Formats: sequence, C-alpha cells, structure tokens
Amino acid sequence: MKTAAPTEKRSFIQGQPALLVIDIQGDLFIDHSEEAIPCMEGFDERVAGSARLIEAVREAGVPVIFIQEVHRPNGVDFGRELDGAEEVHCLENDPQSEVNTAVLGFKPGEDYLIKKRRYSAFFGTDLEILLKGLKIDTLILCGCLTDVCVHYTFVDGHQHDYYCRVVEDCVAGSSLAAHEASLNAMEYLQADARCTLEGTITQLKNLKV
Repeated sequence: MKTAAPTEKRSFIQGQPALLVIDIQGDLFIDHSEEAIPCMEGFDERVAGSARLIEAVREAGVPVIFIQEVHRPNGVDFGRELDGAEEVHCLENDPQSEVNTAVLGFKPGEDYLIKKRRYSAFFGTDLEILLKGLKIDTLILCGCLTDVCVHYTFVDGHQHDYYCRVVEDCVAGSSLAAHEASLNAMEYLQADARCTLEGTITQLKNLKV
C-alpha cells in the first residue's frame, strides 16, 4: 500500500485574515437552565473570552465580522431547525437576539454585520461577497455553538477554499462531548485548525496586514 505524502505545514494565518464572531447574542452570565438551546458547562466564560480576541484582532488591523442569527416572528424561515433539540430562538426585535455589545464592543459602521436565517454564515447571506471584497484568505472563528453554527460555518468556509481556524477556548457547544467532537471534526478537515486564544493573540501580534 502506497503511503500518502505528508501534508505541507502552513502558517497559522495565510494571506489576509478576518475574524468571524458567530452568534454571540443576548445576555452572558445568566442562568441557562431554561434556555431554548442547550449549553455546555462553562459556556459564558468561554464565549466571553472572545472579547480579548476581538481586541487583539482590532489592534492587528484585521476586519471583524459579527454574525447574527435572526428569524421572523411568525417562524416562516425556521425550516427544519426546530426538529431537533432546539426550541424557538433568535426572533427579530427581541433584545436577546441582538449582538452582545456590552461584552464584545460591537462598533456599528466600523465592524461588519451579517444576518443569517440558517446555521452556516454562508447560507443565504452576502458573506461571500464581503469576504471577496475584503480579499480574505483566512477565517478565524469564535462564538457558538461549536457543534452547530461554528462547525457548519467552518465547513462551508473550507468548501469555499478559505483557510479556517477555530479558537477552541473562545467557542462553546451544546455539550462538552459535542464541543470536542466538532473541534476534532474541524481539525480533520484542516490540519492545525484548532488554536488557543493565547496562541492566536501571539500570531496576530506578529502579523503584518
């Protein structure tokens, strides 16, 4: 049996990067026991770490793109999304559907905002147009859920030929098992896709944009 050639080791950031902040909406540090979407232990602390990442990204001159899931109040655009464990969530005009500006410091007019109706930030949105306009090569992902919107956005980014990186301590899943399984699945698609917050900050400090 012929042995496959080893995968070429690539730099963490290839070309021009952008940060995708996925679905960090509503309040953090609240009781999740009655939430419409399951949350793993330590959910808020992991997601809140994205604030440091956003700050480092801005200091490096890298674009920040916030992703917001929203649905029409009559539910017409949920599709099959409620067939599993999730209940009705992220309705338009609900304060809990808004991007969490208090923790993340979202800056309208400076940051970019993409609204989506499905899990992937690429599906039915103009994200691809924005990324092409910004000449982006590498996507750095943080947010939630690791096993749903982060994972599916990563997969679509991979299939659109972007270099994809996920900051593993700035994402949180529906459960610890699902979180770890999705991180492993993303690593399977792109070697060295998983990275830590501290490692990412170091890479950003060495970046010349």
